[in-house]
Amino acid sequence: MKKMLICAVTSLACVSAMAQENLTIVTYGGSLAAAQTKAAIKPFSEKTGVKTTLEDYSGGIAQLKAQIDTKNVTWDVVDMELPDAVRACNAGLFERINPSKDLEAGTGGAPVDVDFISGAVTDCAVANIIWSTAVAYNVNAFKGEQPATLKDFFDLNKFPGKRGLRKAPQGTLEWALLADGVPRNEVYSTLETEAGIERAFAKLDSIKSQVIWWEAGAQPPQLLADGQVVMTSAWNGRIWTAQTQEKQPFKIIWDGQLYDMDVWAVPAGSKNKARAMEFLKFATSTPVLAEQSKYIAYGPTRKSSQALVSEEMKPHLPTSPENFKTALQMNAEWWGDHADELNERFNAWLTK
Repeated sequence: MKKMLICAVTSLACVSAMAQENLTIVTYGGSLAAAQTKAAIKPFSEKTGVKTTLEDYSGGIAQLKAQIDTKNVTWDVVDMELPDAVRACNAGLFERINPSKDLEAGTGGAPVDVDFISGAVTDCAVANIIWSTAVAYNVNAFKGEQPATLKDFFDLNKFPGKRGLRKAPQGTLEWALLADGVPRNEVYSTLETEAGIERAFAKLDSIKSQVIWWEAGAQPPQLLADGQVVMTSAWNGRIWTAQTQEKQPFKIIWDGQLYDMDVWAVPAGSKNKARAMEFLKFATSTPVLAEQSKYIAYGPTRKSSQALVSEEMKPHLPTSPENFKTALQMNAEWWGDHADELNERFNAWLTK
């Protein structure tokens, strides 16, 4: 009764407190969102009683920046690709993170700086998955020899047919250079030069007429299933879902895979910062990250979590030794410095 009277007297405060028990969590949708919901979002709601609203978006920082610029921040937690998160952090769009305070130690008390893989914890964000952009193809599209390397993706004579590529320079330019013979350890130094950028676009010119550009992660498996393309770049988790749940005849070419991390971050000015930070801590804990890998073929970002991944799932992860031999890590810091310039140049190239 006393509590009811207090709420009656201070109704506005009570309504405000109740409103703060609702987190809006933004992610890429599809199989990733499903895995995050099962492993992190739903268990967090059950543990805390906090209601969560899930929203999908296609990435980038434009929507987030618009909210902050207009002082109308409606998102509380965002899943973002690491290169974009670096840009967002540099622009002051995320709340800062204190790892010793805001993150949970690993199983057995392993310190955060030891347990997370290199680069997984930044000033503003914490990685929750290691994912890969790889070439995927429909085995029914090729009656004889089937493609096996990244170079085959660019070989229209040997393997004719439409290709799918993400409508962004990130990853696309790196693949062009790798397919043109640039060693993995020289890709970004090559892109530092005008000649290197021109070389990448020249390689893309060789297949441009046959490219269908995609923007959302659900598109590549659909393009393959519909026969609109014979090969496409794709997030490996989406292809795994199509293979295992929809029984699609797809195969991944791991050669030249570009691996990266997705992070959880809290927008600057979130009305529910305390709860958002609580979610971030929970969602990047050892058991939750390991649990997430049950539902999607993305690797966890903690060593203590990787030890808990099932033997059945390990071969499907980008970080499996056999799959990882020719992998290139997307350089988030490099893209943080060059994204604006190359986005503009890439968009201009598309219109030619």
